[in-house]
Amino acid sequence: MNGTQNRPDGRTQTVAVVRDFLSALETGEIDAATAHLHPTIVWHNVSLPKIVGIRRVNRILHGMERYSIGFEARLHHIAGTESAVLTERTDVLQWRRFRMEFWVCGTFEIEDGRIAVWRDYFSAKNFAWAMLLGLVRSVRS
Repeated sequence: MNGTQNRPDGRTQTVAVVRDFLSALETGEIDAATAHLHPTIVWHNVSLPKIVGIRRVNRILHGMERYSIGFEARLHHIAGTESAVLTERTDVLQWRRFRMEFWVCGTFEIEDGRIAVWRDYFSAKNFAWAMLLGLVRSVRS
């Protein structure tokens, strides 16, 4: 046996960064999540404006915390290379009785062990439908 068999490869490490990042967001540990972000992070929810820089991303994530917006990422698939991780997931956003779930495909580009680009793709129609269902359910409960 050579020594490389017991060491994680680059794919395992990049996938772990993304899993840890999403997990920290789910538990509301914003500073722990932010520690996984590259200082020049670009967060792009495709079709919306890009958010550039760790300070701006951090401000938005702390805003979710401030307004008690819950987040869950149900991973369906995750795969990675040494420099990128792809996810297929259902994201859940919750605020008080309002809860919405929508499908997301995410690309995370990794530089120096941190997320440098976080790009999420989702259907605007699916998002709007999820929001409408969330509103109806929150009024009924």
